[in-house]
Amino acid sequence: MTNELTPKFNPTEVEAGRYEKWLEADVFKPSGNPDAEPYSIVIPPPNVTGKLHLGHAWDTTLQDIIIRQKRMQGFDTLWLPGMDHAGIATQAKVAARLAEDGILPQDLGREKFLDKVWEWKDEYATTIKEQWGKMGISVDYSRERFTLDEGLSQAVRKVFVQLYNKGWIYRGEKLINWDPKAMTALSDIEVIHKEIDGAFYHITYQIEGSDEFVEIATTRPETFLGDTAVIVNEKDERYKHLVGKNVILPIINRVIPILTDDHADMEKGTGVVKITPAHDPNDFEVAMRHNLPMINMMNNDGTINENGGKYEGLDRFEARKQIVADLKELGQLVDIKPVRHEVGHSERTGVVVEPRLSTQWFVKMDELAKNAIANQTTEDAVEFYPPRFNDTFMQWMENVHDWVISRQLWWGHQIPAWYNEAGEMYVGEEAPEGEGWTQDEDVLDTWFSSALWPFSTMGWPDENSADFKRYFPTSTLVTGYDIIFFWVSRMIFQSLEFTGKSPFHNVLIHGLIRDEEGRKMSKSLGNGIDPMDVIEKYGADALRWFLSNGSAPGQDVRFSYDKMDAAWNFINKIWNVSRYILMNAEDVSADAVSSALTKVANKTAGNVTDRWILTRLNDTARRVTEQMDKFEFGVAGHILYNFIWDEFANWYLELTKEVMFGEDEAEKDITRAVLLHVLDQVLRLLHPIMPFFTEEIFEKLPNTSGSIVVAEYPKVRLEFNDDKASEGVAMLIELITAVRNIRAEVNTPLSKAVPMLIKSEHADFFNAVSPYISRFTNPSELTIAKDLAVPEQAMSAVITGAELYLPLAGLINIEEEIARLEKELAKWQKELDLVNKKLGNERFVANAKAEVVQKEKDKLADYQEKFDTVKARIVELKEN
Repeated sequence: MTNELTPKFNPTEVEAGRYEKWLEADVFKPSGNPDAEPYSIVIPPPNVTGKLHLGHAWDTTLQDIIIRQKRMQGFDTLWLPGMDHAGIATQAKVAARLAEDGILPQDLGREKFLDKVWEWKDEYATTIKEQWGKMGISVDYSRERFTLDEGLSQAVRKVFVQLYNKGWIYRGEKLINWDPKAMTALSDIEVIHKEIDGAFYHITYQIEGSDEFVEIATTRPETFLGDTAVIVNEKDERYKHLVGKNVILPIINRVIPILTDDHADMEKGTGVVKITPAHDPNDFEVAMRHNLPMINMMNNDGTINENGGKYEGLDRFEARKQIVADLKELGQLVDIKPVRHEVGHSERTGVVVEPRLSTQWFVKMDELAKNAIANQTTEDAVEFYPPRFNDTFMQWMENVHDWVISRQLWWGHQIPAWYNEAGEMYVGEEAPEGEGWTQDEDVLDTWFSSALWPFSTMGWPDENSADFKRYFPTSTLVTGYDIIFFWVSRMIFQSLEFTGKSPFHNVLIHGLIRDEEGRKMSKSLGNGIDPMDVIEKYGADALRWFLSNGSAPGQDVRFSYDKMDAAWNFINKIWNVSRYILMNAEDVSADAVSSALTKVANKTAGNVTDRWILTRLNDTARRVTEQMDKFEFGVAGHILYNFIWDEFANWYLELTKEVMFGEDEAEKDITRAVLLHVLDQVLRLLHPIMPFFTEEIFEKLPNTSGSIVVAEYPKVRLEFNDDKASEGVAMLIELITAVRNIRAEVNTPLSKAVPMLIKSEHADFFNAVSPYISRFTNPSELTIAKDLAVPEQAMSAVITGAELYLPLAGLINIEEEIARLEKELAKWQKELDLVNKKLGNERFVANAKAEVVQKEKDKLADYQEKFDTVKARIVELKEN
C-alpha cells in the first residue's frame, strides 16, 4: 500500500532526497500574492571559513520555524539566503592552507592570492549550502547573495562615499587595536579580553643629573622603548621637586620629561606613570593634552622596529625577556610581582592585541549613534526579544567610540579612495579619470558590508527595486547575543541613515550552545559538536526539535545526547501513532472526514471522547500559535509535546479502541475520520519545527495533495469547542488514573477484577462512559450513583466531581490508608494556600484578566471540595 510507513522510524531514509524535491517544486519562493501580507527574513550570513557550527544551526532552525509557519499561514514569505566574505578569518584560512605548501601570500601577489581565496569561497559555499539542505532550511536560492557580489559592492561604495562627503568617514592617525598575526587593525568589539597570568615589573628611571631614581610599574616592560614622558599628580607632595626635570630611560638612555597630569593616581602603585603614547590608549590621551611626541616601537608583525635600538627585530615577547634580563643586570629591576589580569586578544586569530598608533579610516559615530538611540523611542523602534537586550543595545550606542573600518588585508571591499604623487586624495564610487592614481590598498571591515545586509540584499541603492519596495524593512532577525554589537547595532544605525527606516521589526536573541557541563564550546577544550554528525545519527528533525525547545529567548542551552535521544523517541512515537491510524483509516475519503466532523460538531454523531479531542486540538492550536507569535518556541514545543504524547497518543488513541474493537461500523467511521483529522492537524502544527518526517507522513494521508510546506496552518474552529465534553473526559481520565494508582499501591494487577463504587453528582455522565471505565479499570462490579453507602474497608480517592471507592477487604491496612489520606489532605491544603495567596493579592486581582482570576476561583472551589471530602473520609475511617 502507498500509505504504509515502515515499522521503525529511520531518519536517514525519511530525509534522503526530500530537500531536493522541495527545491524542484519551488515551494520556498514567495507566493507573489499581492493581497497577502509580506513577511521577510534575511539569513544571518555564515562566513565562508568552514562548516556550520551549532550556533548557526540554531539561528537557521529558529528562522526556518518562523518562515515555515508564516508561509503556512498565508503570508507572502521571503527568506533570502547569503554568505559573508569574512575578511580576516577567510584570508587567514587561505594563507594557512598555502603555508602547508610553503607558499606565502606575498609570493603570489594580491591578484593571484585573491584567485585562491575565490576558489576557497566556492568550495566552502558549496559545503554550507549542502549543510543548509541537511538542516532543511526553506530559503529562496534564486535570491542568494554574497557580500562581495557586484550589487552589494555598489551599495558599500555608495555608503562609504556619502558618509565621507558628510564628514562622517575620515582618515587619521589614532591609537587602534592591532593584530600582529593578521597584521591588521581591529575594532574594539573584535577584541576579546581574557584573564591570563602576567606580572608587574617594577623598574627605576634615573633623574637626569642626579643620583635619585623614580620607580614605575608596568605589565609591558618592552614598551619603555616608546616612552616619551613620565607623569605625577600635581598634588603629590612626594614628587613636586621633580616636576620639570627629566628622567633617563635605562638601556637606550633617552631623556624624557617629568610632567603633571591627573591621570597619575597618587593612591595607585608608586604614583609615577610612564607614558607610551603610541602603545596605550590612556597614554595617547595624555600625549594629546601635553603635545608629546609619539614613538611607534613595533613593526606590523609584532617585532621591535628601528626605534628599539639593540632589540630591533626581536619578537615583542622575546624582547620583553631580554629587556627584563638587561634591567636586572643594571640593577634597575626592583621587583616582579605576579598578577592575574585581563589582556585583549584578537577575536579572529587569538593572539594578544597590541594598542598601536596607526593611520586608518574611521567612521565618526556620534550622529549615527544619536539617530539610533532616538529611533528606539518612536513607532519604528526595533523590538528586542527578550526586551532586556534593548538595554544592551542602548548602552553600547550611548558609549560607542569612532569605528576603525580599514583593514590591512587583500580580501574584502577595497576602500574607494585614490592617491596621486601630488599628495591629492580622491574618494568616489568609481575610480578617478586620468593616470597616476593609486587605490588605497586597505579593505573595509567585514561588518561594514554586513551592516547593509538587510537592504543591500533587496536591491538597494535602487529604491525602486521590487524586492526592496515589497519586503523591506524585513520582519524578523534571529541571532545570538554575542553579535549584538558586531552586527545588530550596525545594521540599525546604517539602515536608519540610508533608508530612513529600521532594518527589521523584531530581533529574536538566543544564547550560546554549551556542552553538558555548561562550558562554552571551543577547539581548545575539544568539546565542540558538529551538527552534521548529530544529523547523521538522529536526523535533522530531532536536532531541530532540541534546538527549538532547548531554552527561552536569550538563554544559553546545554547540548545533551540524552535530550537528542528523547527527541528521537518523540518522533518515533508520532511515527507509530501514524502507522496505527493509517492502517485503520486508509480508505476514508475527504468527504467522509468533512461529513463526520460536521456531525461531531453538531452532536448528531460521535462520542464524548471525539468531542473532547477536537476541543483539546483547538486549545492546542490556539496556545501554540500564541507562543510562536511571541517567539517562545520552547513553550510552544512543550504544549505540542503534551498534547501529542499524553492526550492524543496515550489517551485518545487508547480510548478509541473501545470503538474500533466494537461492532458499530457507523461509530467506527466517525472515529476514523476524527483520528485522521487530528493527525493531519498535528503534522501541520509540527511541520515548522520538524519538516522532514511530517512531510513524509502527510503525503501518505489518504486525503492530502501537494506539499505540507504550503498547506494551511491550523486555525481554531469554534464549532469544535465543547467545554462539557472536555470537562467530562478530564474527569474520566482522572478516574482511570486514580484506579491505576490505587491498584499499584496495594499490588493488585489490572488483570484481577475488583469491585468499584463511584459516588458523584455526575453519575449520568459516568454511566454513559462506563464502557471506557470497564475497559481501563476492570471492575468485577461497577456501581455509579449520586448517593451510595460508603464501604468501611475501602481504598478511596477524591477526583474532580466524584469520590471513588475500591472495597479491597483483606488487602488494605486501615492505619496505612489513613496515613495515605493525610498526605493527600496536606497536598490539597498546600494547593489551597497557594490559590488563596494569589487571590489575596490585590494587585493580581486588579490587574489580571477576568478569565484568569475566574480560573483561580474555580481551582479554589475544586481544591476545597477535594480537601473537605478527604478530611471527611479520614474522620470516617478513624471512627470505624
